[in-house]
Amino acid sequence: MPAMLVENGLAAAVEDLADRLPVRTDVDVRTGDSVLPPVVQSAAYFLVAEALTNAVKHSGASRLTVRVHRDDAAMHIEVCDDGRGGARIDGHGGLRGARDRVEALGGGFEVADLPGGGTRLLSRLPCAS
Repeated sequence: MPAMLVENGLAAAVEDLADRLPVRTDVDVRTGDSVLPPVVQSAAYFLVAEALTNAVKHSGASRLTVRVHRDDAAMHIEVCDDGRGGARIDGHGGLRGARDRVEALGGGFEVADLPGGGTRLLSRLPCAS
């Protein structure tokens, strides 16, 4: 796991990812006070990293948004861009790997085009304490 994630937690690690991007990225991470299982933190981090990388490389976006919120049973992750849309998870690309990682933990994953352009990735990772 990346040092930033281990030493400072998911919120700081996602902020660090966003700060290094060439595209304006708004971040809202709320994981509560409880400690997250390392496997959930890792999966969430790498999912966000892949979604952001994919958007920067392929979408032509001028703005990205990351939201990570936790409720009692799950972590909900949303990554949106205002680019051209058309992201797909078939084949052997990074989004497919992210989906496989989420599903291996019993979570859900979907990618959809937004009306008017852009892409939204939604994921749910189980993390009940």
